[in-house]
Amino acid sequence: MLPLTLDTIRLSLHVLAATVWVGGQVTLAGLLPGLRALGDDAPRTVARGFNRIAWPAFAVLVATGIWNLVELPVGDFDTEWQVTLFVKILVVAVAGVAAAVHAGARSRPLLAATGAVSGLASIAAVVLGIMLHG
Repeated sequence: MLPLTLDTIRLSLHVLAATVWVGGQVTLAGLLPGLRALGDDAPRTVARGFNRIAWPAFAVLVATGIWNLVELPVGDFDTEWQVTLFVKILVVAVAGVAAAVHAGARSRPLLAATGAVSGLASIAAVVLGIMLHG
């Protein structure tokens, strides 16, 4: 059996946090029509509950992302890899800012726009992370 290493723990925490952050957004988007049918406050109530686990997951993503960078010889990778990394960091920032604006938004158009931006940016961050790992 292979040993349990710090690398395994770091990457597992990163993937688990991404599962909560990104998977939760996708799940909430799918549940939204049904939640609206339950009443005007239902989507907001569920979103608050999600935020209690989503924001800690985002913090774990950022922390383990930084940890990943500390462990990698970033300067040894080619320019394409480094540009991809920069784009991923930018996309993660966009996802976080859009989600924060979304959490405080009250108008449906702003909720829709920031929810879409955060969700799409989060999915893009996953894809970019896979590209960096491969």
